[in-house]
Amino acid sequence: MKAPYRAQIVAVGSALPERRLTNADLERMVETTDEWIVTRTGIRERRIAEPGQGLMSLAVPASIQCLERAGVAAEAIDGIIVATISGDYVMPSTANLLQHRLKAAKAWGFDLLNACNGFVTALATASAFIEAGRAKRILVVGGDVMSTLIDYRDRNTCILFGDGCGAVLLEAGPIDGPGIIGCELHSDGAGGDDLNIPCSGSAMPSSQETLAAGQHFLKQNGRAVFTQAIRRMAEVSSNLLSSLNLGCSDVDLLVPHQANLRIIEPTAERLGLPMSKVVVNIDRVANTTAGTIPLALSDALADGRLRAGSRVLLVAFGGGLTWGACYLTWGRP
Repeated sequence: MKAPYRAQIVAVGSALPERRLTNADLERMVETTDEWIVTRTGIRERRIAEPGQGLMSLAVPASIQCLERAGVAAEAIDGIIVATISGDYVMPSTANLLQHRLKAAKAWGFDLLNACNGFVTALATASAFIEAGRAKRILVVGGDVMSTLIDYRDRNTCILFGDGCGAVLLEAGPIDGPGIIGCELHSDGAGGDDLNIPCSGSAMPSSQETLAAGQHFLKQNGRAVFTQAIRRMAEVSSNLLSSLNLGCSDVDLLVPHQANLRIIEPTAERLGLPMSKVVVNIDRVANTTAGTIPLALSDALADGRLRAGSRVLLVAFGGGLTWGACYLTWGRP
């Protein structure tokens, strides 16, 4: 049975901290060089929140900008989904705090924890609500303050991550109109140890010993994650396009998770897409985990590459291990 509605993405907003942490700054903190970082990752700088500046400080302005661009009042939102692994608190959820700050009185809200694939997963979830007729407007926010989870003595991880947040508004539209046409999600918990934060839940409660050992910081098996990301991002993108009877000629823009330029480029190559069709901002903002895709969408809108009717492929890979893709046409009818 066909869904009665299609979820349209009608606006995007973004927010970044003011402070820039350049590769030259990192040279003074750990044993690394600008050349080494750029060659291996494509990153030149990243934004870093000030001490005490939590995710809400970015989620609120990103959401307000999104709603203003959409011409929709917060009171008209039915739901809020925030994809993050670094919310202000475990409880209450960032979505609940955001609902209050936006004065979105009738909106329900919850956080979704799926690391770098969080935003794509949140889009798929919000789309399902709208397609089922259970909501007309859902605000989807993706963002992380990764600087709170990174050990700046570990050169293997501290060079990769930054802080940032983006938001999009989904609306119910006609089934034959623009919007989210298809999504595909996958998980493989066998690789969970390859990218994790050991002391972040009930399995390892925090103690003086875990703090001293740095178990509350992100740990990564870089080689394993790199290899899986290249394979899985291209694979899930190809599978989704094939399931929709589409090909690379049906993609105007590829918006990939910004983890590493050496992952983005081979993904595009395997899909047969030129880099001119790929949105890349990793050089300026690094890996913001759940924030990378909405931040890249915001950049594409600003430079004119994202416009009403643009056919867009989103794809991400992250800790879990988890990966997913989403194909859509942008804007209202």
